[in-house]
Amino acid sequence: MASSNEFAAHCLELLSPLGPARSRRMFGGHGFYVDDLFIGIAAAERLYLKVDDDSRPRFEAAGCEPFDFDTKDGKRVVLGFWSAPDDALESPVLMQPWARMAVQAALKALNSKKPAARKAAPAKAAARKTKLSPAPAPAARTTAAPAKKTIARKR
Repeated sequence: MASSNEFAAHCLELLSPLGPARSRRMFGGHGFYVDDLFIGIAAAERLYLKVDDDSRPRFEAAGCEPFDFDTKDGKRVVLGFWSAPDDALESPVLMQPWARMAVQAALKALNSKKPAARKAAPAKAAARKTKLSPAPAPAARTTAAPAKKTIARKR
């Protein structure tokens, strides 16, 4: 049996044709990103890919299983990730249609999130920073005209 890190490296190789792929250790396994979209999880030597309502039936039809776990208090948690078909783990070419569905599901999830409310504190901090920044140096003058004196006002 391959080590967890070897399996993660294999999964990265399978996902890399879709774009820049990287993994990150999390929850005793690995999380996978393509173009900084979170699209997969490796746990217990299985690769789980992100699904949505459109792609879930294809994963079900291929005999895939959902990623789930039990919490400490005995509750079953099922996430929106399903195992990749066994044959897709054989090559990047066989993985591509499944990984593309995962990328699509991740994009849909990202685009369906409501934009966060703007926070006043960062905007005020940026405004203060701008006011406290030194004024840009004046451009070199080519004429002998006297420079006008300007007074900055506080707002």
